[in-house]
Amino acid sequence: MAFNDDIRDDVMSDINMTPLIDVMLVLLIVFMVTLPVMADSVNLDLPSATSTPSDDEGAHVVVAVQRDGSVHWDDATVDTAMLNTKLAAAAQQEPQPDIQIYADKDVRYEIVANVLASTQRAGLTKIDFVTQPSTP
Repeated sequence: MAFNDDIRDDVMSDINMTPLIDVMLVLLIVFMVTLPVMADSVNLDLPSATSTPSDDEGAHVVVAVQRDGSVHWDDATVDTAMLNTKLAAAAQQEPQPDIQIYADKDVRYEIVANVLASTQRAGLTKIDFVTQPSTP
């Protein structure tokens, strides 16, 4: 029995390396799995934009959508049939005029989407959304 008492009194001064090795192996596997995913990337040449107003003074038509849903073609109120007729006539012009769409911020999006869809159905390709600059 004296032999067993001597073993219990000895202080263990070595660090148990097994948990440390397990953690290091898990980290190694995680890095080996994620490194190829992080290395794959796609190089893109993204366009740059400027916020300066356009100086193009070409032909343009102003289509304004008011808060109440009414549509104006160059300051004249038009209904849907008249708008489609005017858009078709503008699409036949050479060169096609720019369509500048002004929409009140409180108008329902459905009305603006209908005007935009009518413009595209007519075959017009130069469509601009015009906004007012925000005041600080």
